[in-house]
Amino acid sequence: MRGGTGPVRGDHPGLAPPVLACGEVRTCMLPTREALDERAALRVLDLRADERVRASRRPNRLVVSPDVLTGVDCALPTSTGARVRGVGTVTTRAVLTEGRVLQSTASFSIPASGTDRRQPWGYYLARPGTLVTVGRLPRHPVAKGLLGGTRPGHLDVGSIAESMLARITRHPVLDHDAPLNTTDTRLRWTATQAAADEEPSSLFTLAEDGLRTLRLRLAPGTPLTGAAALCEDLALHDWLLTTVVGKLDGLAAGSGDVRSMVKVVRPLVDHLLHLWMPRARLDTGLHATWNHLEERPGYSRQWNASTQRIRDQLALHAIQLPQEVPTPR
Repeated sequence: MRGGTGPVRGDHPGLAPPVLACGEVRTCMLPTREALDERAALRVLDLRADERVRASRRPNRLVVSPDVLTGVDCALPTSTGARVRGVGTVTTRAVLTEGRVLQSTASFSIPASGTDRRQPWGYYLARPGTLVTVGRLPRHPVAKGLLGGTRPGHLDVGSIAESMLARITRHPVLDHDAPLNTTDTRLRWTATQAAADEEPSSLFTLAEDGLRTLRLRLAPGTPLTGAAALCEDLALHDWLLTTVVGKLDGLAAGSGDVRSMVKVVRPLVDHLLHLWMPRARLDTGLHATWNHLEERPGYSRQWNASTQRIRDQLALHAIQLPQEVPTPR
């Protein structure tokens, strides 16, 4: 990576360590016919004049925007209905993978203890990506409330992520002619640290309208601020799997219509299949959490089965009906 700033930071002088990290990731296909090259991607994600966009080429091409801060002073949702006021800044950044898949992540952390009264804004701006409660923090009710959705007047971190996504997709470089229709997804997440006598755990659920929720309980000593990168990685691969499986569901088994089959699978081969690379940049301390997520849903197993089905379909039709298979350009 070069230039720019990193993800959410919660370790600031004068504050207790964070005990809760939260956020939401929006994932979509960049609305353009061809994947952006690095130069165009740097232009699209150039969101701040005082910070450079970061770019990485190994093991795949990744472009990351500078962090953008949004000041908030509002009630935090709680599962008990208790009123909790949070003040500070939410950090948002955009990530573009191989010039094709765009993600926007809004996240923040909350320290164990708050303040007894509202502080001047300078106090909060010196602690980017941190919300400080006015009064006591009921950690578990707030974590449950954030996963459960928002109500009017409460913090809506998803709308902050969506605002950045909308800003980027209005860039004049984009032609808004995507090579295939896809569904956007939303991953809403919270992360806490397990107690010394607790096992790390994760709970991933699928809801309607493209919403996913993830509750993480990380191993003691694992920095909570690293959860944002883990959730970006999970959201990317969940979106890829959802998109490919959804397209394959529309293929009739044993269909002899080669042209229709190729019309469905060719965009997947051209634009998506090479993007599957879980844990490519994930901190090693979070690999065990990813492996735990892999155990039950079996993302990689389903992905491998789906990509093998595509290859088998192409090979079968190439053998049986070679004269009908369009010549690659």
